[in-house]
Amino acid sequence: MEALVYSETTQEFLDLLKVDAGFQSDALNLLEEGKSRYLADLKINFKNSLESEFLTKAEIALLGVSIAANAGNTTLSQFFVQHAKEEGSSNETIAEAVACASLLSANNVLYRFRHFSKKEKYNEIPARIKMNIMGRPVSGKEFFELMSLAVSAVNGCEMCVNAHEASLIELGTKEERIFEAVRLASVITSTSKVIY
Repeated sequence: MEALVYSETTQEFLDLLKVDAGFQSDALNLLEEGKSRYLADLKINFKNSLESEFLTKAEIALLGVSIAANAGNTTLSQFFVQHAKEEGSSNETIAEAVACASLLSANNVLYRFRHFSKKEKYNEIPARIKMNIMGRPVSGKEFFELMSLAVSAVNGCEMCVNAHEASLIELGTKEERIFEAVRLASVITSTSKVIY
């Protein structure tokens, strides 16, 4: 099957993501073949998410690593890992962003179940999930909580979102910073449905 030749808008988006020449995805091809105007929106949304008044470029990159890992998206993971390195992030902080996605995925399943079941007995049973990384994160308590909130928002865990948001407010984090992290997570998640 012959590779689809992408429009200028789509190619600009792929150039922004620094993907290899010849990159193709089924979802991207369907949007391209349908001449979907959404591709322009997606490109602009993604490009705009790389700038923030409330997050540093390194924080954006690390949040991107965590959300891409949560999505299991290799293409976006590679983009954000490279971006994080360019912004001075250490291998330890990059690894912690991946670890955060993994740990929060476990917590989100468990605490969503506890919340959905509405059965007090499940709240009494110990979780038995090791969370030592949360105690002394290399990226700092506030930022680890911010990543945890963003992953929890993507995974739809109401209890986790509320707990992490409360911790962030207690740590002095502004609502605008919290909202910006969740907005970034939403854009990366939407991108992961097309670029993979």
